[in-house]
Amino acid sequence: MTDSVQTKFFSDSLAASIAAKHCVNLEAVARVAEQVFQCLKLGHKVLLAGNGGSAADAQHIAAEFTGRFLKDRQPLPAIALTTDTSAITAIGNDYGFDAVFSRQIQALGQPGDLFFAISTSGNSPNLLAAIAAAQTAGVGTVGVTGKDGGAIRPMVDHSIHVDHPDTPRIQETHIMALHMICEWVDYRLGVA
Repeated sequence: MTDSVQTKFFSDSLAASIAAKHCVNLEAVARVAEQVFQCLKLGHKVLLAGNGGSAADAQHIAAEFTGRFLKDRQPLPAIALTTDTSAITAIGNDYGFDAVFSRQIQALGQPGDLFFAISTSGNSPNLLAAIAAAQTAGVGTVGVTGKDGGAIRPMVDHSIHVDHPDTPRIQETHIMALHMICEWVDYRLGVA
């Protein structure tokens, strides 16, 4: 394989990633970012969940809030519902995998909290159940989706949608949008 073939391959991949990032509605990201700031300012918490790579994104963003983003600040309450293997396996064993996030929301969610359901397809049954549980608990909901948004998009209070067909490009755009939210929260806290 020649260097020029490889360079074009990676250049095309980069171009596809940039194009996907233009598929996200920045006004939607801005609305969600302000919702997150208000949620945290009022002493509530952010809950996040997803499957596979989206689970990693949930953990990543929870860590940005509880640790720090760009600069040192007070830790902010955020929980990735994907990290407690004992809870996930016990709930999955006793109630089925579709309940692994909804049971945790029933246990941890309080009115005023905000739940992020991250899904490239928008159709994950365990996230749909979690959104329903969040709504029952008075927890606000944010869908972070791709492709056509699936069943999640019309269910949630707020939607960050990447109208793109390719999962890797959607996931790259999700983390960009979620980082923008973290950066906005820091800015509003006077940290950025």
